[in-house]
Amino acid sequence: MKSPLPRSSTTAIPKPTIDTELQSGSPLCTHIHDPVPSYEMKVIQILPELQSGGVERGTLEVGEYLVSQGHESIVISNGGRMVSELEAAGSRHIQLPVHQKRLSSLKQVKVLRKLFEREQPDIIHMRSRIPAWLTWLAWRKMHPQTRPRLVSTVHGFNSVNFYSKIMTRGERVICVSDSVRQYILTNYELPSSERYVTIHRGVDKAQYHSDFRPSDDWLNQWHEDYPETKGKYLITLPGRITRLKGHEDFFQIIARLKDSQFHGVIAGGAHPKKQDYLASIQSKASEMGIADRITFTGHRGDLKEILSHSDLVLSLTQQPESFGRTTLEALTLGTPVIGYGHGGVGEILDQLLPEGMVQFGQTDAVAQKIQNWAKCPPTPNAVNPFTLQQMLEGTVGLYQELLAQARN
Repeated sequence: MKSPLPRSSTTAIPKPTIDTELQSGSPLCTHIHDPVPSYEMKVIQILPELQSGGVERGTLEVGEYLVSQGHESIVISNGGRMVSELEAAGSRHIQLPVHQKRLSSLKQVKVLRKLFEREQPDIIHMRSRIPAWLTWLAWRKMHPQTRPRLVSTVHGFNSVNFYSKIMTRGERVICVSDSVRQYILTNYELPSSERYVTIHRGVDKAQYHSDFRPSDDWLNQWHEDYPETKGKYLITLPGRITRLKGHEDFFQIIARLKDSQFHGVIAGGAHPKKQDYLASIQSKASEMGIADRITFTGHRGDLKEILSHSDLVLSLTQQPESFGRTTLEALTLGTPVIGYGHGGVGEILDQLLPEGMVQFGQTDAVAQKIQNWAKCPPTPNAVNPFTLQQMLEGTVGLYQELLAQARN
């Protein structure tokens, strides 16, 4: 890993003067960039907190990649358990209260403007709505010809309103799937242009591949913890216990599979505020007479092993997911997935296992596929375009392209 090049916070870095054209049309990434000379950048990413989650993980991954390429990485947040990991990978963390949706947070606008003027970053990357508002209010008062270039990422299908529209204010707007890109273009009546770019999320090929197998120790412990799963055809529904995950659809599917060899696994925990919902679906399983065919694991830190050990994984989200990481993780581990073909999950299945797509709510079709696949399981496409490396290269390439272009 290369060490970051030394840089003075008061010395401006010259920008290349070449022109770079953004093009659209790729199903995997809506921008294709010509090679841009690599040069040192200082990048600030800003988000509410660094506790856990996909946005936070992506922030750390981009920060580590920037450092490995000789750039300087700074992250602004209110802090959290992931700060130590961020700093260990070479990024610098600045703690500011940019996480609360309250009027008093506006005090941070002046603080951020002074910080930007002191640090002189080349890029500011906004990843969430509250910090994006604070950042944009600070940034817009800076000199248009010398202020940092502004990037935002739309990570999900946010409610459509003035508050959420801030995520479309970047000079470049990254969307985590084509579905998210179309969502903002349609709902905000935006022109389809090079400004709105799809860069799919991705998994690390070194960690997620079809040769991975859980260890014998893990398998022994799994069967000790859940003896009812031994020798069964395991159908797993991963994710936190919320209504959006489609547990009632899952129960209908298990109930239609009369053969006792089929066993359902719900791999995910319930937030303290969701305990009533957890109790209600457990009661529902009992009422349907399938409680002995459903295993609730609660929160686990070994989802990778569970997905690999499963015979089949389902995605039954009641609303489109912006991307669908667990679907991708299962497929790259070689486990077939059947899922409702909407949102990011539909995009992933289209590339890696198109026969796994079913129309939303078609639980009969899902049950029929499971019965067919139990006899002759399909193999996911081994060529995976949704990799961590493409996400990192695409993001940093976008930074460089933006810096290479003339300001308006």
